[in-house]
Amino acid sequence: MVQAVGTDAWAAVRHQTALLLGRGDAERQQAELQRLDQTEAGLSSSQNLQRPPAYYWEGMWRAHLEEFLGRLSAEELSGATAELDSLVRQFGTPARAEPTSATHGGLAAGKDVSVRAEGGSVAGGVLRVDGGIQLSPPFPRGPQQ
Repeated sequence: MVQAVGTDAWAAVRHQTALLLGRGDAERQQAELQRLDQTEAGLSSSQNLQRPPAYYWEGMWRAHLEEFLGRLSAEELSGATAELDSLVRQFGTPARAEPTSATHGGLAAGKDVSVRAEGGSVAGGVLRVDGGIQLSPPFPRGPQQ
């Protein structure tokens, strides 16, 4: 859902998502449309410098979809996952459409990168991150003297 905001596919994704999550209940469908509109507003508002980043909305939707799927019977789950798979196949795009690249002296990686200092040395780097980031403690065994 989040990747579709602001694209030509958004109106169709919004509509089909609300139908899927509404499961034939007009009130629930309207509530899903409002949630989708909040997502769009949160991602589109360039005036609000305090707006949550895209990964916030991705996490929110992941949790919402997990909760939705968890409420369904086995029979309903099969149909809903098929609909969701169809929606993703129809409108989904890879998280990274452009190739990974770096300039002279840089490092480009399409997957995880680990930078570690050993033997009391210091390691560092300058990062440009397109997506989330996870940091580990810099001294797993405690500071070296």
